[in-house]
Amino acid sequence: MTTLTETTHRPESATLARIFNVTRLHLINRFPIMVLPLLILAFIFLVNYVIWWLLFDAVGVADRQDAIDGIQFSGASSFIFIYMLVVAVQAVNLTFPFALGFSVTRRDFYLGTCVAFVLLSAYYAAIMTVMAVLERVTNGWGLGGSMFDVVYFREENPVLQFVLFLLIFLFFFFIGAATASVYVRWRANGMYVFFAFLTLLVIGFVALTTFADNWPAVGAWFARNGAMGVALWSLVPTTLAAITGFYLMRRATPKN
Repeated sequence: MTTLTETTHRPESATLARIFNVTRLHLINRFPIMVLPLLILAFIFLVNYVIWWLLFDAVGVADRQDAIDGIQFSGASSFIFIYMLVVAVQAVNLTFPFALGFSVTRRDFYLGTCVAFVLLSAYYAAIMTVMAVLERVTNGWGLGGSMFDVVYFREENPVLQFVLFLLIFLFFFFIGAATASVYVRWRANGMYVFFAFLTLLVIGFVALTTFADNWPAVGAWFARNGAMGVALWSLVPTTLAAITGFYLMRRATPKN
């Protein structure tokens, strides 16, 4: 009985160990994925702070509120989300051949990669939430500025704010993973077809919406669902990207 039990559980423990090792492989070089993005974000914040200070120094007291209202719509922090998409692409492309060289299965590689992306999403979501809360309680760092606690992507509850950021980071990570899986599976030819299809899809959506005069309906949908609703809807493409990446990776062949 003891022998049978040990034999049954050994493959499962070995699989978990391989998944854990893949996760560690992605996180072993922490500077480019956990430190450098924050340094760049800090530099962007510093530039924004100087701009806010110069702006408020230039306008009079009567116009200051108008200036504050104008800087509530900020895309300065969007850098971090695009950066994570690039991180996902590079993580899959660079580590896939290396991991398979150590007898890691494609399934275990992808699952370990997913765990790493979830952990990184939670890490950055927590940092962004803390910064948004600090920005809120300091009234925009004393100048009414807005970089983390921006209009539309604002939730008064810090837990909901964390969930909102988490869902957005997961979206970019898994879109990046799916894109990288296309490259790993079909190399350059696959990327040509992928981006051609994506371009046609975007152009088709814009054309259809424009000809049908449905842009007000699109805006109403975003207004009706709010930031959290849109973030929850993003789970649909996130899940599809994760599943697509998984099946593409199962048939991928590493090439030098």
